[in-house]
Amino acid sequence: MNATGRIRSVAGWQITLGIALLALGFLIAAQLRSEAPRVSYATNERVPLVETAHGLQTQQEALKQRLLDLRAEIQAAESQGQGSAAVVQDLDDRLRQARVEAGLTALQGPGLVLQLRESTNTVPPGGNPTDYLVSARDIRTVVEELWLAGAEAVAVNGERVTSATAIIDIGGSVLLNAAYLSPPYQVSAIGPPDLFDQVNGSASFQDFIRTRIEAFGLQVGFAEPTDVLIPAYAGTINLRYSRPVAPPPSVGP
Repeated sequence: MNATGRIRSVAGWQITLGIALLALGFLIAAQLRSEAPRVSYATNERVPLVETAHGLQTQQEALKQRLLDLRAEIQAAESQGQGSAAVVQDLDDRLRQARVEAGLTALQGPGLVLQLRESTNTVPPGGNPTDYLVSARDIRTVVEELWLAGAEAVAVNGERVTSATAIIDIGGSVLLNAAYLSPPYQVSAIGPPDLFDQVNGSASFQDFIRTRIEAFGLQVGFAEPTDVLIPAYAGTINLRYSRPVAPPPSVGP
């Protein structure tokens, strides 16, 4: 090969190598250029994520505080509820006591039982036969003596005596509340342990014994059971002439 051919062969090889190196440079430059936006993008996106995390943390702290506030409100409401329950309990106790005093509740306890029987004496000529029978007045006297001696509840033949009870004579029987009672009449009462002593020591009761028991032969018996049952009032309560009292008008300061 002559000198001219050798020069052409070397020059072609260098040109090819130069073109390859130039192409490789372009590829490296293109790759670096394409990676730069991704690094910048990742760096720019980190700031909003951190801000979002801080915002969520702040909301979480606010929710925790709200939860504590709600728990405090619940405890306050429960405390108020306990106060309301105490008021309701007080009202229930007062209502229960009012029902007892009105005779609407059955009662049980130690007490005294008196039994009144009609006389077995022969009515003398010119005498009044009704004087030898137990009358409504006799029963009223015994009931009043029991009340005065401290009785808490009284019943006659199983009929509860209340403040509105009327005891009247109807033919040969006694009308008490709405029940017709026949002799013998059993008057039961619940009261203090010395109820019998209080009744027997009353001057008015001794006068009743003299005028009715000794004079006409009426019979009276006493018993002090350890457990006396007084039933509840079984009738209805009708208010015909009463009405609720209107509360007075409030006065300003």
